[in-house]
Amino acid sequence: MEHYGSQYLDLLSLDEHVPLVVWRSIIKGEEIMEVEDHLLYTKDHEWVNVEENVATIGITDYAQSSLGDITYIELPPADDEVEQFGNFASIESVKAASDIFSPMSGRVIEVNENLEADPALINKSCYHKGWIAKIEICDMDEASNLMTADEYRSFLESVG
Repeated sequence: MEHYGSQYLDLLSLDEHVPLVVWRSIIKGEEIMEVEDHLLYTKDHEWVNVEENVATIGITDYAQSSLGDITYIELPPADDEVEQFGNFASIESVKAASDIFSPMSGRVIEVNENLEADPALINKSCYHKGWIAKIEICDMDEASNLMTADEYRSFLESVG
């Protein structure tokens, strides 16, 4: 692991001449917060992965760590219309209950039904197995209202 100020960079190498960036993270107290480079982020700690006109949405490592053990999630209904930064789900943990806001506007086309039986998937794998919903995006220009991974890392540093 190489240290760059408050950011860390893990490198793997398939051979000694070709490094592969696996993930970059920042330190929150003694904990390392994972931030994935290919995602976009909100100030409310949601992430979005945009592929063509579909957005996969979840909460960040910082959010799941702050919430603690997640015990329940209310998923949005299929075909629900959501607005950018509007409430679209809610989550409960041993520490708190919180609303989840949609990073982009669109129509819910799929929810992660695995979370109904095991909401702790969000704690275990917030960026992969713990995604919350997929929406069909209605306005791609809204992505400009979101933060890149580097902007989100800077934001996390400013919130302490």
